Amino acid sequence: MPISSPVEGFRLAYEDHAGDDRPGTGGPVVLLHGWPGDRHDHRELVARLTGTCRIVVPDLRGFGDSTGPAGADPADFAADAQARSVLALVEELALGPVVLAGYDIGSRIAQAAARARPDLVRALVVAPPLPGVGDRVLTPDAQREFWYQPFHALDLAEQLLDGSPGVVRTYLAHFWSHWSGPDYEPEPAELDRLAAAYGRPGAFVASINWYRAGSGAVARSLAEQPPAPADRLAVPTTVLWPEHDPLFPRTWSDRLEQFFSAVELRPLDGVGHFGPLEAPDAFATAIRERLA
Repeated sequence: MPISSPVEGFRLAYEDHAGDDRPGTGGPVVLLHGWPGDRHDHRELVARLTGTCRIVVPDLRGFGDSTGPAGADPADFAADAQARSVLALVEELALGPVVLAGYDIGSRIAQAAARARPDLVRALVVAPPLPGVGDRVLTPDAQREFWYQPFHALDLAEQLLDGSPGVVRTYLAHFWSHWSGPDYEPEPAELDRLAAAYGRPGAFVASINWYRAGSGAVARSLAEQPPAPADRLAVPTTVLWPEHDPLFPRTWSDRLEQFFSAVELRPLDGVGHFGPLEAPDAFATAIRERLA
């Protein structure tokens, strides 16, 4: 497993699937995973894209086989910090400009990377979370779903879950089942693999440092303000919005143009939160179109 050069003490483990990335053909794509997952979230996308482009799939800071300094501050796992590692990997591998694709925290990180270095990002293909939610995140229905984010800020989360693979498996299985669409259930073997990874001492806390840094949907949504038109994210963006994601209802897609200069919204009917696994063909099609 290759691993990146260190950025602020963090080294990203990544898969590098070589393909036809010559000038004028397809170009490279970088796939960013979500929580509670890792680079294996994109296994179905990799299967569909291999041979047509170069595909790089990292484990983000605090996930999978990536490594970091002991005692790192939660801020080192926030979107901008994560984006610095992703962009450094793009430069180290001489990939840019790339299509960045992601969902869940991977979507936030892809957007942060595009804002920071638009010269390295030719296009985005992302699923929620997206900006524009605002105080709708405080509605009773939303708060029933986002309970886990303030829970992750408590020491109790670490005391109950960290270093306990069996308990972690039960906890993660809830999200993979509840957040997915009606026709998708996670594979038991994949849940076992995730539980082993997240159940290592310190691994669960590393994964929830994203929320402890204030990067969760509640904190971000309440703080967001539509930028001036000249300051909207200018990188061409395809947004794939699921029908059955309990965290991000489709009605929250109505303000995208206040934040993006060139955005296309596409529905993912019948699909829940885990778009790259539940609707890999739609994701792959959108990526190929942006690569073209």
